[in-house]
Amino acid sequence: MPSPLPSSASYVIVGAGVHGLSTAWHLAMELESRGQGSGRDVVLLDKSRPGAGATGIACGCVRNLYMTEPLHAILRHSVDVWNYDPVLFGFQQVGYVSCGEENQVEDYERIHKSQNSVDYNSDLYVGEDARKYLTSIWPDFKHHSIDVVLHEHLSGYAGTAQAVRGLVEMCRRHDVNVQSGVEVTGYDVQGGEVRAVETDKGRIEADVVLVCVGAWVPTHWEMLGLPTTLDVGYRDGSVVEGKDMWTYWRLEEGEVYFDGPYYTADNKNPPVLHVELMNTPVVDPQTGEELDDNVYVYWKNGTERMERPGIQGGGMPVKIGPDASVEPYGHANDEYQAGPDFADYFTACMGMLMKRFEGVRPNFKERRNGGIGAFTPDNVPVIDWIMPNVLMVADSNHGFKMTGLGKLVAKQLAGSMKVPELQPFKLDRYEKGQAFGSGTTHSPWV
Repeated sequence: MPSPLPSSASYVIVGAGVHGLSTAWHLAMELESRGQGSGRDVVLLDKSRPGAGATGIACGCVRNLYMTEPLHAILRHSVDVWNYDPVLFGFQQVGYVSCGEENQVEDYERIHKSQNSVDYNSDLYVGEDARKYLTSIWPDFKHHSIDVVLHEHLSGYAGTAQAVRGLVEMCRRHDVNVQSGVEVTGYDVQGGEVRAVETDKGRIEADVVLVCVGAWVPTHWEMLGLPTTLDVGYRDGSVVEGKDMWTYWRLEEGEVYFDGPYYTADNKNPPVLHVELMNTPVVDPQTGEELDDNVYVYWKNGTERMERPGIQGGGMPVKIGPDASVEPYGHANDEYQAGPDFADYFTACMGMLMKRFEGVRPNFKERRNGGIGAFTPDNVPVIDWIMPNVLMVADSNHGFKMTGLGKLVAKQLAGSMKVPELQPFKLDRYEKGQAFGSGTTHSPWV
């Protein structure tokens, strides 16, 4: 039997995805270590159940390929968290191999330098060395226009349901009060602070509130009476006036049955593979039709949601705009399902890049596959106090891999004046002309 909803709590965390679960667990440990309390002071709310949003349907990749250099340190903390109990969390530390064209070499060099500066070990290969390195892992790799390869050794993937179960278990071990089926309907704001969280099961007075609700963040932002547009200043001095605070993107991922097996040249589970070729078109191998003018694809060995061996992966998300139907979420929403065009594109890319995957289109697993995310104005998370006692983690679908963010946010919640790794992600960066740029990529995940 779940415990009754309390009338008050020191800390109320809204949203039980990766961010909420990891923060609740780490906050309990942080309070214990400081002698300030325990998990019994923490209430974690989710309107459905833990992992019911994007966390539970993610592909499960753990990677650090971001041009936003401050993210690299956070991902380093995340790997430490994944390795806290890799069996419980289902973490497979197989690495992550990213490939790009000549126009991305400078970006990759900068990423490589930044990753290694925070002890996130990666190797960089350019030109012929890059192509040879790919062949050493996958002998049937077809290189096309690949000129640069980055191999992150600490990265990998995890099963999403297993990871959620593991995080819930850590919350249970530390006495966090996890409440499922409790929907937040509003916030009692008095004197510029939240005095209580209003739910469909009752009111909870709160000293401190953390909001980390993924695709639902625009709804909670509006509940708190915050503006839906703002002026965004970039580091090059440019300003975009009246930009939407939130933009929805539709995520496209899926599975392909493959009895291969899919191993490396030395019979190991391969690294997660990511390929972005901005100047290389994707062509349907059967019809010769150009499906897209660029390649953006990632994949790994399948884990959950597959009844037999296969590949899980995805492609570029599709921009929706400032308005979207969040309910019902994910696979239950008819409006945002990945269609046959995604299956055509994904399997064509697989066949383009590895000989073993030629002709796999009939093996694409036909199932409901949809989800959306709410992205910030520069597509990079906002992690900040939006009211004196309300901390918000507004994430742009980096969530699943970001278990380490919960460790850092817990320090902030427990009273640390400044957590250095979180400072670049403050809300006032837009006003100060410090918004992050998009870099040399088509992807919104920068």
